[in-house]
Amino acid sequence: MVLNAQEESWINIVRALPPAEAGKVLNWAVELANLAGGRKIDWSDSWSDKDLADATKAAVQRFENLERQDH
Repeated sequence: MVLNAQEESWINIVRALPPAEAGKVLNWAVELANLAGGRKIDWSDSWSDKDLADATKAAVQRFENLERQDH
């Protein structure tokens, strides 16, 4: 399966989360998909490139902070 840049960014964000939090995000995504009822949802106007960059930066920072606490 080939991912586009936005999908890859989402995967990287979820991977940076602690397992329990990642599970919550994935469950939330499934619930949203179920609400969509198979219709395509256009998220392009909801998340700008800056929003994605900010979310990625925050996720990486949180992961790094947790890693420092574990060592």
